[in-house]
Amino acid sequence: MDYKIIPLNTGTITLDQGAYCTLGRGVGTKVDTPSTAWCITDGKEHFLVDTGMCNTERANKWHHEGFQPKGGRIDEQLMSRAGIRPEAISAVFFTHLHWDHCSNMKLFRNARYYVQARELEFALNPTLPPYYRSYEAPILGIEAPFTGCSFITVDGDYAYNDAITFFPTPGHSVGHQSVAVRTAKGTVVIAGDAVFVEENMEGDPGQLLEFIPIGRYINYFEMWNSFKEIKRRAALVLPGHDARVFNKSSYP
Repeated sequence: MDYKIIPLNTGTITLDQGAYCTLGRGVGTKVDTPSTAWCITDGKEHFLVDTGMCNTERANKWHHEGFQPKGGRIDEQLMSRAGIRPEAISAVFFTHLHWDHCSNMKLFRNARYYVQARELEFALNPTLPPYYRSYEAPILGIEAPFTGCSFITVDGDYAYNDAITFFPTPGHSVGHQSVAVRTAKGTVVIAGDAVFVEENMEGDPGQLLEFIPIGRYINYFEMWNSFKEIKRRAALVLPGHDARVFNKSSYP
């Protein structure tokens, strides 16, 4: 199987760089970051990694300042950038279930949904109040994108097939996972929010830092170990909120 990985830009979220992307670096600097989803296809079978963000009104009311332009919804991006209709998607692999990674998931009515069991358990009952909005918890009086959906839950490493593997990368969320795709040019890891931007993996050797932490994390130790595991597996890392991934139309 020779897979192509296509980045899909479902909208823009404005974040404080030092609070979210690179911990302590760029505090107070506002950056516009893409809400990226991914299509994996061999031309015969088609998959998604995440389904991106919600519309502009909902993003601004419940989450961050954001903007989803006309044509930016995940199904529209899939058609315009990959030429694939929503009903042709066989499966959606969720890195995690934060609002900007699973909105509009019900548009893919023929797809099977895969997620780590720990992530689904927490998403259905986010017991830490700062994460109510991340998961659009019922206590807010709104309905999360995954409400009423059935998932195939996995626990740890899971080989979907000979070329696609999910593996745990917790830290940003309790049950975050990344997706490794074996290609002729090496393994590409779609990191989700385990890696926000390229700088996270570049680190700062002058400060003896192998990595630069992300700013939004639920467990620092797990975040750091996830960086290590991604680095161990990947020939190429695709971060979750870095506009530079759109410098190419597809990977590897």
